[in-house]
Amino acid sequence: MSLKETIETDYKNAVKSKDKIKISTYRLILSSIKDLDISNRSGPNKKETDDEDIKKLLKKMVKQRSESIDIYKKNNRADLLEVEQNEYNILTNYLPQQLGEEETKKICEGVISKIGASSIKDMGKVMGALKKEYADQIDFAKAGSLLKTLLNK
Repeated sequence: MSLKETIETDYKNAVKSKDKIKISTYRLILSSIKDLDISNRSGPNKKETDDEDIKKLLKKMVKQRSESIDIYKKNNRADLLEVEQNEYNILTNYLPQQLGEEETKKICEGVISKIGASSIKDMGKVMGALKKEYADQIDFAKAGSLLKTLLNK
C-alpha cells in the first residue's frame, strides 16, 4: 500500500471514530498531497507523485510544526502549542524514525574519518556523504551544527 493510501485509510478511520484533531490534520495532509499532485502534473516536468515526493512534503510540514512549537513555547501559548504538537505527532508517524543525537554524532565522526575531513572547508563533502547514506535517518539541521563543532576542533 502506498503512503497516500495509508494516509487516506487513517483519515477514514479518524472520521469513523469522530476524532476532530486527527480529521483536521489528515485533511490538511491530503489537501497538501493534492496540491503536490496538481503541481507535478502541470508544467514542463510532468510526473506522477510517488512516496518520495510525499515524504519530502511531510518533512516540510514537520519542520513547520516544530518551528511553530518552539515559538509557542517561548510565548507561553499552551492552547496553540497543543494543536501543533498533535499535528506534529501525526505527521511524524509517516516518516522514518530519526536517529538520536548520540547516534548522529557517531555517524558524523565515522564519515569525517572515512573522508579524511580536517577543517570546516570539508563540511560540504561530509554533508554530501551523509545525505547519500543516511538521507531518511538524520536531521540535517542538527547534523550541520554538530559537524561545525567536530570540524572546528
